[in-house]
Amino acid sequence: MEIEASSNNIVINGNIKSVSDFQHIKQIIDSVIANNYKEININIIDSLSITSSIIGYLNKLVLKDNINIYMNVGNDQLLHLLDDLNLVSTFKAKRR
Repeated sequence: MEIEASSNNIVINGNIKSVSDFQHIKQIIDSVIANNYKEININIIDSLSITSSIIGYLNKLVLKDNINIYMNVGNDQLLHLLDDLNLVSTFKAKRR
């Protein structure tokens, strides 16, 4: 997995699957929030899924910390997963 950040835009390439992937994503998002951004655009280019730890962390940001997440998903399977978990509206997820 590769991750890039520019202001409040985060681009993730590759499958998100390991604990180190979660830690890296969390570190990047935390640095974006530290710069006083209340909206984060997350572009997940081709991952088939995301880990439960990432889902929990993003949920906390939206529901507790009042951060707006806008997620653009490149894979239909991931979008269906988010839909099955009733997270499409929470993360404002859409197909890229």
